[in-house]
Amino acid sequence: QVQLVESGGGLVQPGGSLRLSCAASGIIFSIYPMGWYRQAPGKQRELVAAITTGSSTNYADSVKGRFTIFRDNAKNTVYLQMNGLKPEDTAVYFCNAARTYYSGTEYVPDDYWGQGTQVTVSS
Repeated sequence: QVQLVESGGGLVQPGGSLRLSCAASGIIFSIYPMGWYRQAPGKQRELVAAITTGSSTNYADSVKGRFTIFRDNAKNTVYLQMNGLKPEDTAVYFCNAARTYYSGTEYVPDDYWGQGTQVTVSS
């Protein structure tokens, strides 16, 4: 059974920092590109940051220079270091593991989500 378990969310003042963790089990973690998404009330889920199996990264423009995604394959964990938090960063943050593999006859999506962790930035 595949599980992605996020932790590290909470309430923080503007300008503060949090580090989110996502521990994976039931998958060969190192072969999955990983991503952090967020969803604020009344808004669509959006990609915040992603990291490839080779640790190349990309970020949403709104978090560039403030957030850092990194992975530890030995611990089956991906992290999101969030600095300089702003009220507009308030959202539920979700971890995602997604890849596509060839079955021999077709390409098959292989996609998993965590349950989410709440981040609230407020004074």
